[in-house]
Amino acid sequence: MAINSDYVQQMSKQLATYEVQSSLDRLNRNESRYKAQRDALNSLRTSMTTFKSAVTKLNSKTTSMLTNSATFSQEGYATATVGTTAKAGTYDFFVERLASKQQVAVQGLVDGSLSGTLTLNTQAFDLSSYATLDEAATAINGAGLGVQATLVRSNGAVSLVVTSGETGAANAFSTTMTGNPAATTTTLSTAQDALMRLGGSHGAGGIELTSASNTFANVIDGVSMTVSKTHTAGDTPLTVTVGQDKAGTKAKAQSFIDAFNALMTSFDSLTASGGDSAKRGALAGDSSVRSIESRLNGLLRTDFGGKSLIEFGISADRNGKLTIDAKRFDAAVANDPAGFEELFTGKDKLLESIDKTVTSYTSTTNGLLKNRMDTLDMSLRRIDEQFENLQQQYDTHYSRYLRQFTTMMQTMQSMEQTNGMFAMQNSTQAKGLFS
Repeated sequence: MAINSDYVQQMSKQLATYEVQSSLDRLNRNESRYKAQRDALNSLRTSMTTFKSAVTKLNSKTTSMLTNSATFSQEGYATATVGTTAKAGTYDFFVERLASKQQVAVQGLVDGSLSGTLTLNTQAFDLSSYATLDEAATAINGAGLGVQATLVRSNGAVSLVVTSGETGAANAFSTTMTGNPAATTTTLSTAQDALMRLGGSHGAGGIELTSASNTFANVIDGVSMTVSKTHTAGDTPLTVTVGQDKAGTKAKAQSFIDAFNALMTSFDSLTASGGDSAKRGALAGDSSVRSIESRLNGLLRTDFGGKSLIEFGISADRNGKLTIDAKRFDAAVANDPAGFEELFTGKDKLLESIDKTVTSYTSTTNGLLKNRMDTLDMSLRRIDEQFENLQQQYDTHYSRYLRQFTTMMQTMQSMEQTNGMFAMQNSTQAKGLFS
């Protein structure tokens, strides 16, 4: 009987696998559960971070929940930025002048053979000390005078053009050219303020409003206007109507609702109890995850600034999702716009409270979700170590069974050979008896 090494190895593997199978199954179950929980927590943190970004955007210093708007009777004359403090009203404007920069051209200079002295305000530039006009322009730009020098070329002639850095009469500069009879200075434009008239008629009456730029900041409480086109005598005024932007305000409220509902959908999926037609969530029954949902829902029911969401027609349905009663919302915001803003924005109000709460869970340094994930990572590392130990146990069992089966097969082979020898000897003896 020859030893069948394949059979020996196969039987050794089967018995060694049997020895570790229960431990292997347990480790695989634990690893699968830990990985599923970690993936679920990572998904939850992503959903909460997305929600936090939406909340932060609504609560930034440059935005507000309450939206006002300005409409114009004519297009092309101006645009407006309207803040939450703007009051409803109608105003007539005449745009009479746009702001401009001063610009002066110095002509008659010969590039490469410069002479004369150019004085800008009180700063004198000896042009003969520069090899080229490029060098002179660089020196002017580096002098900190608030002007910009550049070169303009036409038909072989080069002009040195100096422009004030900003618009407005206060940014005008003086220019003097001496020591070079061939050089001349030409004013291309003057520095002037923008001029707009509130009320009256074009060029007379009303209130004159000036601005160094084309933007009139806070020209009306909460309203800044930027002009881009002027009226002429006889034109009708630009009528600006300031009022509450109902659609814009509702859109912001809806964006908050949508962001919150998206987060709740994520919670529902990850914590689902499962059933015949639904998969059980990886975080089903997880009390710490449920506490997050509970804290957020608690904030939605809290009064801020003496106001609550329900007063503005925003409430949770039986599934925990927010809904908005449009008619009630419009009426409540129109009646108390300041209260609506106070509810959402400001220190320790709804949006900031939600932001702080979410941050305590999503922080990448010490957030509770990160700590949970770190614990699971540690458990997975221990699982890897246990897999390695189990592999060593398997190898030990396999080696032992391999030796035992090999020894057994060798013994059986030896016995078979011995039996064969006895059989041959007995056959020889039998033949001698009958010969």
